[in-house]
Amino acid sequence: MEYSQANTALWNPIIQFGIIAILILLANVLRRKLPFIRKTLMPTAVLAGFLMLIIRQTGLLRMDTDFLEMLTYHALGIGFIALTLRIPRKGSASGGLIGSKSGALIVSTYLVQALTGLVISVALAFTIMPGLFKASGILLPMAYGQGPGQANNIGSTYEALGMAGGRSFGLSLAAAGFLCACIVGVIFLNIYDRKGIITHYDVRNELSGSVTIDTFQDHNEIPISESIDKLSIQVALIAAVYLMTYLLTWGITAGLDMISPGVASTVSTLLWGFNFILGSLIAMIVRRAFKSFRNVKWMNRQYQNSYLLSRISGLAFDFMIVAGIASINISDLKGYILPFLLMAVLGGVVTFIYLKYMCKRIYPDYPYEGFFSMYGMLTGTISSGVLLLREVDPELKTPAASNLITGSSFGILFGAPVLLLVSLAARGDVMLLITFGVIIVYLVLLLLYIFLVGSKRSAKTDE
Repeated sequence: MEYSQANTALWNPIIQFGIIAILILLANVLRRKLPFIRKTLMPTAVLAGFLMLIIRQTGLLRMDTDFLEMLTYHALGIGFIALTLRIPRKGSASGGLIGSKSGALIVSTYLVQALTGLVISVALAFTIMPGLFKASGILLPMAYGQGPGQANNIGSTYEALGMAGGRSFGLSLAAAGFLCACIVGVIFLNIYDRKGIITHYDVRNELSGSVTIDTFQDHNEIPISESIDKLSIQVALIAAVYLMTYLLTWGITAGLDMISPGVASTVSTLLWGFNFILGSLIAMIVRRAFKSFRNVKWMNRQYQNSYLLSRISGLAFDFMIVAGIASINISDLKGYILPFLLMAVLGGVVTFIYLKYMCKRIYPDYPYEGFFSMYGMLTGTISSGVLLLREVDPELKTPAASNLITGSSFGILFGAPVLLLVSLAARGDVMLLITFGVIIVYLVLLLLYIFLVGSKRSAKTDE
């Protein structure tokens, strides 16, 4: 093998990772040293992504966009697998009524965002922009609700179905969502603080997050390092689950292609685009299998380390955000300026109003903590939700932070029917009309679940 710089296949991934790493470090310095950036609460990865986008668009630096797309796609799956493999803490709210209602709230917000986006795209397509891809409004919940990873995947799927520039459109909405979470969230934090509604804490001196033995090491867990390092075990588990995800997805799509090529052409893009859901399900099965093996003494030690798995997922999501934002092609947005602006603005407004109303009813004991955490996550990612939450609850004393995690787990279950809508909406005007109807019906069902299930028990408790 040739080891010199002439072998681009050998050195290109290292160069690309190195550039991303340098920009993350630079963004972290800027966020720490420049007060006006720090006050926006913009995550370091988002700032690094915008820096790379500016550098790439101005021609100062050449980036491999194919590599950035690949990194965005795989990092999403790896991050969710790492999160799912973690061992739930004893006594933590890993489920329950509030967890399931948080999941229903998350998915209902997706549906509200989908309705908003589709109303905009369909109205424009039937009036002043007849060439607009009518189903493009579905990208709003993918971008705001689920972040750059899904915006990238579904945008690419829509490109294959005829939406030119769909991937960049979705990623641009995701970038706008981060700005909405940071800027709008901070503005209302300050407004509520001046009115005395909340106490806005200064988190300039951030919590150190010191790691204790209890944080890092569970009972009967494998040692930090013996014949193999503990981190290597975590990486091996994630890689094995991701390989199983690939094999299962390939097997399903190949089987469908043999049985019904028409169905396969519709479902295959969905399965590959939402591979992180299959990965999460396999990781959940592996986690439960390991627990069963320990119970029957087939396995003596716990192999997963939740702290390291959380760090790996954080790494994957940070790189996903940087690569996703940096890979936006501004030129692809020339024909989408009006729908982009309308969706970005109205998406943020509708999400704000809907969550403000709902969080008061679902989280009556901590409505503002619940609202800011959910608003940050459902316009950005879970990290932006935690950043906003820490402004009003710096020590995370309320259950709001845990609701983000448990709600996301239930959200995968509640969100499964939504996956079909992504492909359904792009299959013609009749299918688009059916999609509208399904969204409305499913939204009503989720709202009934949120407001009616457990309401009698809550009333008795209050008495």
